[in-house]
Amino acid sequence: MTLIKKSLQLEEGWLKDAEHCPSPNFNHRPENVTPRLLVIHNISLPPAKFGGGYIKDFFLNRLDSTADPYFETIESLQVSAHLLIERDGQLVQFVSFDQRAWHAGASEYCGAIECNDFSVGIELEGTDDIPYTDRQYQQLVKVTAALLNYYPFMLPEHITGHSDIAPQRKTDPGIAFNWEYYNRLLSMEITG
Repeated sequence: MTLIKKSLQLEEGWLKDAEHCPSPNFNHRPENVTPRLLVIHNISLPPAKFGGGYIKDFFLNRLDSTADPYFETIESLQVSAHLLIERDGQLVQFVSFDQRAWHAGASEYCGAIECNDFSVGIELEGTDDIPYTDRQYQQLVKVTAALLNYYPFMLPEHITGHSDIAPQRKTDPGIAFNWEYYNRLLSMEITG
């Protein structure tokens, strides 16, 4: 497999090559705080089903609770991620990386709590136990490289899963996420 080498560009915290769907579910980061942690998540709506646009609707507070019984259990939640990478690799950005998306919840990383304050949250359309697509890995690597280039305090060693910052509550990105493969592709991308 060959990585697509076209680099992604950010402008004022937005990826130029992503679909922009601004979510109301964000706020400002604390003063003088910039992203230094990347958190990888997964999401599928309904669970283990892909496509349909329900993830977008969920992050935009437009989810039709009558479309699936599961949606009734989450319709009152107000959450967001900075970015979604769909199964086909499409990028959908909901919140500027400069702002605080509501993705991590109660969380801790290296002794610092409230990870939303200093992190970027990327959702992969998927589940803990269904393999992610090569296109998703390729896009995730390109996005990661762009973030590492854009934010000086974000380093490769500060990339983690949601399960690592909220281990009592979360399991994503799950056993299906191939960290070794992702790290190898990322190393190739950032070393050129």
